[in-house]
Amino acid sequence: MNTKNLIGLDTEKAKHLAEKLNELLANYSVFYQNTRGYHWNIKGEKFFELHVKFEELYNDLLLKIDEVAERILTLGHTPKHNYSDYRTISKIQESVQVSDGRTAVENILTSFQTIISLQRELLLLSSDAADEGTNALMSDYITLQEKSVWMYSSFLNK
Repeated sequence: MNTKNLIGLDTEKAKHLAEKLNELLANYSVFYQNTRGYHWNIKGEKFFELHVKFEELYNDLLLKIDEVAERILTLGHTPKHNYSDYRTISKIQESVQVSDGRTAVENILTSFQTIISLQRELLLLSSDAADEGTNALMSDYITLQEKSVWMYSSFLNK
């Protein structure tokens, strides 16, 4: 009985990683759509600054969504792609009409906390599974997102 997948990882550990990556994918997808909404609906004195920052963020999230889905496929599993699944799985909740910049940035910071926490879990799981691909991806994401947290927090004067 073969207990390794096509890339040499233990099949059960790869399955668990794929499940956790699908959770991350769901959170990224809701975060992405929320950020699109902030970009579309932002109003007020910081409109020009935040409109651009939110576009940068949702473009980055879109790339990460694709990378996470492809990592799930690489592990030999199927990425979830339905928003009905995402709404059930995601810890990040859908934002209702948000046009206030401060509220949007606070929501973004909360979303980053959720995402970074999930990625730290994935770091531990991928390390245990000797899955360097997932580990490197999560490590890179965390490094960049910690800087984003600092910057968005500075915007809020925190």
